[in-house]
Amino acid sequence: MFTSVLMIEKPLSRVDVDFVTDLHGDEGASFIVLMQPRGDQSVVLLRAIDDVAMGDLREAVREGKQPEGRAAELPAQQALEHSLQALRDAGCEAVGQVVEDHPLDKLKAVVEEAQADEVIVLTAPHYVEEFFHRDWASRARHKVGVPVLKLFAHNDEAPTE
Repeated sequence: MFTSVLMIEKPLSRVDVDFVTDLHGDEGASFIVLMQPRGDQSVVLLRAIDDVAMGDLREAVREGKQPEGRAAELPAQQALEHSLQALRDAGCEAVGQVVEDHPLDKLKAVVEEAQADEVIVLTAPHYVEEFFHRDWASRARHKVGVPVLKLFAHNDEAPTE
């Protein structure tokens, strides 16, 4: 069985589940999902700049209204549960946890403990962070001793006008 540590920041969409579960063909897959609530204001600022650069002003405004700390825990736990159930429904083993503090340290510990084969970082594009190599995938490559795959999350929601 192939073990992947999957870092996410929002619930997995149907497309995301299909994508990550099909990565290794017919080989059985096991996922350890690490969900980090959005709330670090320096990160929120970078994401808002990304949204403005992409011409998505509505999302930039919404970025500033993300819950923080304890207020982010319940939505993050719900997003994690949704994602775990979606992976299980796709026939995979899946466990996970919400990670608030030091996500990259937690990632390293989980990879070592589970003897994971890879890390998949599945997030929305964060161009400013990526340009400066401050995104999770770039930083994780220096922390863990397994391949790190960066994928862009999809959105199941229909676009609004």
